[in-house]
Amino acid sequence: MNTISYKTVSANKQTVDKKWVLVDAEGEVLGRLASKVAYILRGKNKANFTPHADCGDNVIIINAGKVALSGNKVQEKEYVRHTGYPGGQRFSTPQELLKKQPNKIVENAVRGMLPKNKLGRDLFRNLKVYETAQHNQEAQQPTTIDLNTIIK
Repeated sequence: MNTISYKTVSANKQTVDKKWVLVDAEGEVLGRLASKVAYILRGKNKANFTPHADCGDNVIIINAGKVALSGNKVQEKEYVRHTGYPGGQRFSTPQELLKKQPNKIVENAVRGMLPKNKLGRDLFRNLKVYETAQHNQEAQQPTTIDLNTIIK
């Protein structure tokens, strides 16, 4: 018997095939967009997925300012941050963040769906979010992907 065919192959930095993927967020619902992007960043859409390794693709999200929130979340949802000083807790709504920093809404949603450890922080570095359709990664020649084709 050939015992090599029974071995489980784990991906690592040398064996993983990382690609650049472009996602258009215009009109997409925030939570569904974030879960599918986190799925791609993690590498779960690949056959050689390894839970402890960065085997996902690099993702570029464009038109982050045109993302949709369902229901009354635009006015009622609250983002909490702390300045680090006593009494420095600050609250903001998605409506306020869309005016100031539209990228933060998408980044926070995707970060919340990644692992809360060193691997999750490394995976988050593979995400680039842009407010408009212009991005700085033309040299990487990203392939455009339709999120509706991703089955989880």
